[in-house]
Amino acid sequence: MTTQGLTGATFYMVNHGFSTAALFMTAGWMVARRKSSQIDDFGGLQRVTPILAWSFFIAGLSALALPGLSSFISEFLVLAGTFTRYPIAAIFATLGIILAALYVLIAVQKSLHGEVKPGNESLTDLILREKIALAPVIALIILLGFYPKPVLDVINPTTGVVMQHAGVVDPAVKVGK
Repeated sequence: MTTQGLTGATFYMVNHGFSTAALFMTAGWMVARRKSSQIDDFGGLQRVTPILAWSFFIAGLSALALPGLSSFISEFLVLAGTFTRYPIAAIFATLGIILAALYVLIAVQKSLHGEVKPGNESLTDLILREKIALAPVIALIILLGFYPKPVLDVINPTTGVVMQHAGVVDPAVKVGK
C-alpha cells in the first residue's frame, strides 16, 4: 500500500460512482425505450437519440478512464501506487484495463453506430427531466477530469493518517524533506 495508491483508490470510488450512475441511467433509458436488453436489438442510436447516445458514450469512456475524464486520474494514481510496490500486479491490472476497453467499445459500437435497426427509428431522445437528472453527473465526470483538486484536497490528508494507523511505511521518495 502506498499513499498514492490509497488516494487513487479512494478517488476511484467517487469516480466509479459517477461513471456507473451515468451508465445505469443511460442504459436503463435505452432499454426502457427499446423494450429490450439485447445489444443486437440496438444500432444507429446516435442518429435517432443523439443526446442519449453521447451521454452513454461519455459514461462508457469514463468507465474506461479516458484522459480528460474523472476516472483517468484516479486509475493512474492506483496504478502508479501499485507499481511502486508490486510492478507485476500493476502490469496485470493494466492488461485488465485493456480488456475492459474491448467490452465497452464493442457495446458502444453495436448500440450507437451503424445503420438504424428496425424498431429504433421511432425511439425518443432524452426528455427534460432525464437531461436534468443526468447533466450534473456528466458535468462532474468532465469537471473532475480536468480539475480534481477539490476532491483530492479532501482525500489526501486522510490517506496519510490511514497509512500511519495501518503501520504501513510509504516507499515513495519524499521530495524536499
